[in-house]
Amino acid sequence: MATMTKDGDRVSAADARIVPPPPLPQSRPGTRPLWRLFPLINEHPWMFWGGMALTCLGRGLEAGIPLFVRLGVNRIAAHNTALFGPIMGILGLVLARYVTVAFGRKYVRDVGVLVGSRIRERLYWHLEQQGPKFFTRFATGDLMARAINDLNLVRQLVSMGTRTVIVLGFSGFVAFLFMLALSAKLTLWLLPVMPFIAVGGFILSSHIFRQSLRVQEGFSTLSEMVQENLNGIRTIQTHAQEDREIARFAALSSGYADDYFRMTLLNTGLNAWMMALTGIATVIIMGYGGWSVLHGAMSVGTFTAFVLYLALIVAPLQQSGQMVSLFQRGASAAARLFEVLDYEPEIRDTPDAAPLEEVSGAITIQHLTYHYPRRTSGRDQRLSRATTVMAPEDGDGHAALTNVSLAIRPGEMIAILGRVGAGKSTLLRMMVRLLDPPPGTVYLDGRDIRLLPLEQVRSQIAFVPQDPILFADELGHNIAYDNPRRAMAEIRSVVEAADLEDTINSFPDGIRTLVGERGVTLSGGQKQRTSLARGLIRDTPVLLLDDCFSSVDTETEENILGRLKTLRGGRTTVLVSHRVSTARHADRILVLDEGRIREFGTHDELMAHNGTYAMFARVQGRRSEDDMARGVSFPGAGT
Repeated sequence: MATMTKDGDRVSAADARIVPPPPLPQSRPGTRPLWRLFPLINEHPWMFWGGMALTCLGRGLEAGIPLFVRLGVNRIAAHNTALFGPIMGILGLVLARYVTVAFGRKYVRDVGVLVGSRIRERLYWHLEQQGPKFFTRFATGDLMARAINDLNLVRQLVSMGTRTVIVLGFSGFVAFLFMLALSAKLTLWLLPVMPFIAVGGFILSSHIFRQSLRVQEGFSTLSEMVQENLNGIRTIQTHAQEDREIARFAALSSGYADDYFRMTLLNTGLNAWMMALTGIATVIIMGYGGWSVLHGAMSVGTFTAFVLYLALIVAPLQQSGQMVSLFQRGASAAARLFEVLDYEPEIRDTPDAAPLEEVSGAITIQHLTYHYPRRTSGRDQRLSRATTVMAPEDGDGHAALTNVSLAIRPGEMIAILGRVGAGKSTLLRMMVRLLDPPPGTVYLDGRDIRLLPLEQVRSQIAFVPQDPILFADELGHNIAYDNPRRAMAEIRSVVEAADLEDTINSFPDGIRTLVGERGVTLSGGQKQRTSLARGLIRDTPVLLLDDCFSSVDTETEENILGRLKTLRGGRTTVLVSHRVSTARHADRILVLDEGRIREFGTHDELMAHNGTYAMFARVQGRRSEDDMARGVSFPGAGT
């Protein structure tokens, strides 16, 4: 797999050899998502706790300002003009607070960025390891929403939420101590308000968590629909369904907005509740404190300082609503991220996996029987219609392959022929472990393929799918995807073998032509031949071709197959096809029917046997003659 440098240049996997990001810290089963973030934070203890200490120190310095204000007000009340000391004290504390808080916030925010980057890198690596079951359960749009929106919420929680809660709690506690020192009786008048704050915050926070989860799932649904529609835009337009899809999106968008409005209402209610209680506290202070000043029980300076300390307590209370909302949204986002990160890949290396010293390309299959898992309902996408998400390898529990046994010699070309659903593609996916075969059924050079490292299996066996995926890059980079630093002579040789030379020469930019996302600017045949060239250039001991000539006309196919036998001489090639004209080029031909081997032999042997293969040959031969009589030609994928 190619990767990118920080300058945007592609490098091959062989050159990069990037060490996988270390796994996230393990947590006990059932640990709440928020608590699972703290081990990540503690990977940077000096930065995080140092930043917290500096910010708390700044708040402590801020708590000293009301004392100088008290001194100055009392001197003013006593007509004492010695105000230089209080003024300089306040100025010094303000400057010191600014410096400590600025550096403290920077360090804590940096930790938030590092934690977000750590999760992002591990999440991407985790996605790269997943198999078909995972992508059946999680749609692409949903994964994009989690990787962007949810991850951003977690970063905000770490960089701002934790700091704000700790610092505001600390400043409120310090202010409360100073208030006790100034007037214990007045401070105790505030205690009856506290239980109402705690109870209201607890009740509303649970509602905010659930509503936040709905909002984030709604955003995932929107992302998924946009991604699905953009990928299928040609189908939508050719069926004139733009208005219907726009109406569906509008309905989803409206539902998402309604959920967001409900969450905003809960946040507003929580903030209003906190502000009302802090207003009551202010009334108590003004009433009892004012009475104390008027009766000489408290000086004006002390009362002023008390009001300032009350402001230090009121500020955390007023922001507590926002913090509860941020924490609950961050908790739901963390839960959604860990749901993906906790999903174990179904295809992975066994503990005793060991590589082969050299791969010759011998493939042996012994009594292979494979059942697709029973079809499972997709996750609730909250679309306007009920859907069932099913990957190509999902099914209803039927046997895709039954008691298949064969031996492929090194350097042999084998063709697999059969009707749709016969199990041809399933067999090829087993060989490259895109599907995991049962133990002891598929062997490469005499070694159970499950006991080989995945990296070796997929680096030594090139797989060319029927439906190629090209990247939004230059045509040459798509062909040399495994190593973009390949010499142009290598690229030209496989371009010729794949019969792409005339096509490339017809493009104004030649091999540097940009093909667009998923190769949208190329025809079906051009994409298939580009994908074939990408497989050929790897020059692996084994090459698997999964019906990759289906969009290519027969003349072009003949040219490619003739060059393929020369280019692949001495290397194993297995090709799937539904055409007898393709299969006849192989050394031996395997005929599959309903997951079972019906026939296996050379073209002449199978024709003499007069079985299924011979029937295919007669039927396809008659169709070709009829097409020629009518003057029908294959619509050129060769252009």
